[in-house]
Amino acid sequence: MANPFADLSWLADPDVIYSAAVWLLFVLLSVAVIGYDPAGETSYGHFAAIVTVVVLIALAVAFHISQNQKRLVKNRLRAIGLVVLLISMLICAKAAVLLTGQMFWATGTAVAVSLILTIAYNQRFAMAMNLVYCVLASFAVGRVTDLSVLLTMLAGALPYCFFLKEIRTRMRLLEVSLVAAITVFIMSAAMAFLSSPGLPSGLFAAAGPSAAVTILVGVLMQGLLPVLEKVFRIATSMTLLDYSDANQPLLKRLAMEAPGTYSHSLLIGSIAEAAAESIGRNGLLCRVGAYYHDIGKINKPGYFVENQLGSISWHKELSPAMSQLIIAGHIKDGMELAKEYGLPAVLRQFIETHHGTTLIEYFYNEAVKQHGQNDSSDSPVPSEGEFRYPGPKPRTKEAAIVMLADAVEGTVRTLAEATPNKIEAVVHNMAMKRLQDGQFDECDLSLRELSRIEASMSKTLAAHHHGRIAYPKPPDMPPEQEQ
Repeated sequence: MANPFADLSWLADPDVIYSAAVWLLFVLLSVAVIGYDPAGETSYGHFAAIVTVVVLIALAVAFHISQNQKRLVKNRLRAIGLVVLLISMLICAKAAVLLTGQMFWATGTAVAVSLILTIAYNQRFAMAMNLVYCVLASFAVGRVTDLSVLLTMLAGALPYCFFLKEIRTRMRLLEVSLVAAITVFIMSAAMAFLSSPGLPSGLFAAAGPSAAVTILVGVLMQGLLPVLEKVFRIATSMTLLDYSDANQPLLKRLAMEAPGTYSHSLLIGSIAEAAAESIGRNGLLCRVGAYYHDIGKINKPGYFVENQLGSISWHKELSPAMSQLIIAGHIKDGMELAKEYGLPAVLRQFIETHHGTTLIEYFYNEAVKQHGQNDSSDSPVPSEGEFRYPGPKPRTKEAAIVMLADAVEGTVRTLAEATPNKIEAVVHNMAMKRLQDGQFDECDLSLRELSRIEASMSKTLAAHHHGRIAYPKPPDMPPEQEQ
């Protein structure tokens, strides 16, 4: 068995060094907040115990992130943002409890952490990190041996992790907040009942404030949602729905200046959405990303076949190398337009990755053909590298789905007779071609998922290209009007 410590070169990796520094910062700040005692009665032994517990918890967090959220190791701003969020909430919880003596403020901070992490990351990561926060907050407010505080915080936080997968309506956040408040009330009342024999006289007074602060945090976060999206560079489903509106300025420009591309993008959206949902991914994100993936064609719409409307190709007068520059340039043009119109980063990924580093085959073949016809030419044979898109490759499964949907739709459109069997063959061949070309290497797409995506795309395309029955001709129709 290979020794994992035989090669220690990874210790010199800047990402590892930075992550270690962030981890140490988290430990020091957590110890400072938890160990702060206004009365100054903390003993050395008590402080050492706090350090030990925090270090062990931080090590568990580091291991979890390295296994399940590797992008935090690469994305330094997100790593700092996570530390700032957890530490600032710990400070708020401790300060509020010290000033008021009321434990329900700790529940409010746990709810806020859960809500933010669920929106910014995913449910599993939010659940794990919220458990960590609740344990640290129990230490911070001095109730580490009191299970009621920990359980009440978890009761308020976990409903967001379970039920807030996406926010498609403005009421969704308030609905989940109401569920969380009811859960908090029941848990707080139950713990109050267990703490004293019989029914405590102040049972509702003990449970009511915790439920109320849970609702309050949900209402406040509803107003702060746009700020959270800006800070974490994310887009909720509600924002994605806004960007799918045909009245968005960029989509209106695409429809007016490149109508063929606009129609193509709408079809890609429906294909990609169904394919994403077939493997449990974000179908809405795929659909809206597909709407914007070709916006770079706005600058030179006539050079793309879907906008030529049967006219002579504009590439007839250009060399293959020049045509390649124009075709590949729509990626750069699209990114510039996306930044100009303030398109979210989660949508910009579809613009820069929908061709990955694939070969522009038509113009590469034309270049090779022209070189072969020019016998007297001493120039080298054109290389594939000169005729490839600049990339990057798709880094998410949603981006990979849009890439494949874009490729198969264009190919199927060229079929003289798009039967279901032919469409299925085209989809499979294109998927294997992209796979063998390494275009899916950075998005962790499995073969099982790819098979499901193929089946979904074949079904959607077959439905779009379904056969039509020829309408009967009226007996008195003049020959010149027959189609």
